[in-house]
Amino acid sequence: MSEFTDTLLVSPMADGRTWVIQKNFRYYVGDLDSEEIIRVPTGFQTDFASVPQPFWFIIPKWGKYGKAAVVHDYCYWEQSYTRKRSDQIFREAMGVLEVSSWRKFLMYWAVRLFARWAWGGNKRRKLQSKDRVRELPQKARDTRQW
Repeated sequence: MSEFTDTLLVSPMADGRTWVIQKNFRYYVGDLDSEEIIRVPTGFQTDFASVPQPFWFIIPKWGKYGKAAVVHDYCYWEQSYTRKRSDQIFREAMGVLEVSSWRKFLMYWAVRLFARWAWGGNKRRKLQSKDRVRELPQKARDTRQW
């Protein structure tokens, strides 16, 4: 079975909508022994689930599916998989997180039907040399407890 092996550690940005990954984060596609690993780097920016505000009462931006949403955002940014495969990985990851069947179905089909604009937008931003992975200052990367 697929698996998340890292704690998701994030910090909010000043815009109130975007979060920055504070520690490298991995997802093993397929099963834990898989050579197919999605590595979300420190500094990657995510908005978790890109759900329009009128629908937040059904699917909030954050929930049990949060880690899967970060992996999906990264797949859409990196585009080393096809859009369809990225969406399938999102569905698989929600299953690993034991997201309810109805919510997993709804979220999967929402990205299949409506996320092509996000995919295309990321492709354009990459061509313009915009990046969603930022170098964090050492102080922000320091995860030691005090």
